Amino acid sequence: MNPFPLAAPERRTLRQALACATIAGLASILLLALSGWFLTGAAIAGASGAAAVAAFNYLIPSAAIRGLAILRTGGRYGERLLSHQAALTAMADLRGRLFGKLAAQDSRTAPDLASGDASARLIGDIEALEDLVVRRPGRPASLAAACFAVALVALAGWKAALALALLLAALPPLLTLAARRLTAGPAAEAAEALGALRTAFVDYAAARPEIIAYGLAPRVADTIAALSRPLDRARAALARGDGTVAGLLAGYGTLAAALVFALAEGGAPVRALALLAAAAAVEAMAAFARTALRQASVEQGLARLATLSQLPGELSPAPAGTAAALPITLGEQVVAPGARIAITGVSGTGKTRLIEALAGLRAPVHAIGLGGTPAEQCPAEVLRQQCALAPQDAMLIAGSIADNLRIARPGITEAEMHAALRTACLEATVARMPAGLDTPVAEAGGTLSGGERKRLSLARALLARRPWLLLDEPSEGLDAATEADLVARLRAWLDATETGLLLVSHRHAPLALATARIDIAAIPHQ
Repeated sequence: MNPFPLAAPERRTLRQALACATIAGLASILLLALSGWFLTGAAIAGASGAAAVAAFNYLIPSAAIRGLAILRTGGRYGERLLSHQAALTAMADLRGRLFGKLAAQDSRTAPDLASGDASARLIGDIEALEDLVVRRPGRPASLAAACFAVALVALAGWKAALALALLLAALPPLLTLAARRLTAGPAAEAAEALGALRTAFVDYAAARPEIIAYGLAPRVADTIAALSRPLDRARAALARGDGTVAGLLAGYGTLAAALVFALAEGGAPVRALALLAAAAAVEAMAAFARTALRQASVEQGLARLATLSQLPGELSPAPAGTAAALPITLGEQVVAPGARIAITGVSGTGKTRLIEALAGLRAPVHAIGLGGTPAEQCPAEVLRQQCALAPQDAMLIAGSIADNLRIARPGITEAEMHAALRTACLEATVARMPAGLDTPVAEAGGTLSGGERKRLSLARALLARRPWLLLDEPSEGLDAATEADLVARLRAWLDATETGLLLVSHRHAPLALATARIDIAAIPHQ
């Protein structure tokens, strides 16, 4: 059973696609059968002399054949157009819902799903499900065409019709059995191999500067090739299965045509009609073959997508306005809203972990809390409403500079973007770019330097308008003059907004933003 039912508009479109597929199937059967009757009858009339030729009506059958050909073409076009429309619309909605599920997860407890694997599920696995939707109208249309073919063959006697009916009834389970034996294993291997390959691609793409700098490209290429081989083998096995089933279908069609011809009664035109109708009926059942061949991949995709759909929670709209500021607890110390605190300590003692825990990104290891509630018990939504994080490793999305700023909160204006960029000492840099705020930014930052990426991330945190600003090494990668300018502008912004600050920095200049310092060694572990 499909756990992702279609919405009413898509179901309505699929019903229209089914009508088109049925028309195409019936027209195809009748076209081939009538062509067999017409050609045989015309040949007999031609061999019977001038009187028989004059008496034979060529016009009506030839016009009917042309009309059926047009009807078949129109039906097939309509089926493909409507079924793809329904599938693409439904899968776009499904991708949005599943991505919303992922986005709504609490980072502290969310399943460990690599970005490459998540991409494989939201793209490849949904494409498999999309294929199922596209092929849905073909099965009932094939059955209607098969029944019509049996009715036509009945003109040549009940024995031929019964034989064809039995052969057609046995064909779907035979195709399903053959396809499952040939494709179940390779489909599972292909799904897993594709997820592993995409995960590796994402990881290596993020590390491409280091790969180039240290001359690791050949080694990475060998690793990618090794990961590609299982996928290639699985896809080759699927292709062989496809060819085997196609050969089985062709042989089955030959057997059906020969048996019907042997059992058919009546004149040569009627027997030709029955023979070609039988061949067309088996050809019409190819929809079952295609569905059977794809079923294993579809089942794998459904299973992998089900793990996403079963995740708890739903993505909710960002709340309007700014949440009331709550005090932060660091061990025994309570930091009042609006305070500016620097977390100090040697490297490796967990300062970044503490900052990220307050932002709701990781489970805390220190005794910290928000509003009197331990951080691990605070809902992720509450942590996100209170804290805006500019992390040490700036994360950017693929899009424009404006796109990266807009995700801070709804309704951000260009004037607000420019003001935030000015505070982050990035406005002049953006102004020099030909496209300005519309300058494209790749997922890893593209042509932006490390310092520019950090300042863009900082501007985004400023635009979020949260009660607490969390800064992790905000001036890393900056020269002394730019660093001093950034500190001065941040101080003015903090004074104007009365935003609280938690700062981590190994550089001296940003520490001037804090009015107090707390050594992380004084904050006990849980």
